[in-house]
Amino acid sequence: MALNAKWDELFGETAQPGHQPVSMNLAGLPAPDGGGGSGDPNLKADEGPWHKAGNTAGELRTSTGTSLTDLDTANDGVTGATAGFDSSAALTEILGTWKTRLTAVRDECGRLEAALKSAGRDFGEREADTKRKIAAEAPVPAQKKGN
Repeated sequence: MALNAKWDELFGETAQPGHQPVSMNLAGLPAPDGGGGSGDPNLKADEGPWHKAGNTAGELRTSTGTSLTDLDTANDGVTGATAGFDSSAALTEILGTWKTRLTAVRDECGRLEAALKSAGRDFGEREADTKRKIAAEAPVPAQKKGN
């Protein structure tokens, strides 16, 4: 039995008498038209947006790393120049907290870059694999007589 016929048998309009056909919903919310769906019935998984998001995370990681270096450079000699002032201890404390925050952001952007690109690669591979499986299940077109 072809994949579409089996799906229709299990979930389509011809499902068990007296039962409503199965409808698609996302996160428990029905489609805007009440559940039947009016958009493209084919789910498309494109790796492009995932790679773009991963690249953006990589750029943020790089700029955050640069900011950490700039922060260190800007604070060179501050403690010596402000010795004896009450603000010296406060500046040292603030520098430490900002370095901790920026380091956490930089590291998280690095983690996200890898994770987003991996997700895009996985979607692309699964999309190609699914297309091959569907093509393998598709019925062979009937040939015309005389060919």
